[in-house]
Amino acid sequence: MNISHPALDPYRPLLARLPQGRLPTPAELTALAENTGLPLRFVESTHPLSACDYEQRILESGAIPTRPDNLHDFMNALVWLSFPRTKASLNRTHCRTLADNPSEAKQRSPRRDAMTLLDESGVLVFTEDEAFLQLLAMRRWHDAFIQRRESLLSPNQFLLIGHAVLEKLLNPYLSITAKCLVIAAPPGSLAQADTVAALALEDIHTPKQLPPLPVAGIPGWHPRNHLAAFYDNTHIFRPLPV
Repeated sequence: MNISHPALDPYRPLLARLPQGRLPTPAELTALAENTGLPLRFVESTHPLSACDYEQRILESGAIPTRPDNLHDFMNALVWLSFPRTKASLNRTHCRTLADNPSEAKQRSPRRDAMTLLDESGVLVFTEDEAFLQLLAMRRWHDAFIQRRESLLSPNQFLLIGHAVLEKLLNPYLSITAKCLVIAAPPGSLAQADTVAALALEDIHTPKQLPPLPVAGIPGWHPRNHLAAFYDNTHIFRPLPV
């Protein structure tokens, strides 16, 4: 498993405490949670669960179903261990929305669609640079990441929480795209980011609020993205539809 991608940097302290050369068991993940003071349990799951049953089980029992030796579920556990408040907020939103409207078990609303996108593909973007946010929304990639580059180099400014995208970045390719939860605040510690992001989810009601971001464009996440021509690839850095 290649864990060299910079998007995994926030997770390295946890990765260093887990078994090397194999995926940890749910019991080992639970032990790590206990050692770090988190009230999380990871329980072995060998039977398929519907999305609704999965979310409800977590809410009711506090236990996160985790398939053994499954990379996708391991990445999910890693995000739970690093951003527990944000993940719990996503879970509560799913369950609260389902309780208010049981028909969502068959068809997700835009709000649950947005929560699912963040869970699988979300990236937290912390910035007070209004010009960058406008350029991001307009998908003016060159202007956003070349002209505004100096405002985007702080640690923890981009924090990838989508476990499906984290999994993809173990074998990265250029077109991997995340969905942004934009937070108009300066970056801070991971704990601060977790708290602020959990609160910010309350204001998300539709996927339209989550601009796309090809992760290769994030400063430092690709060796050539300091070059202006890097953003000329419109198959990756797509313009805003007209």
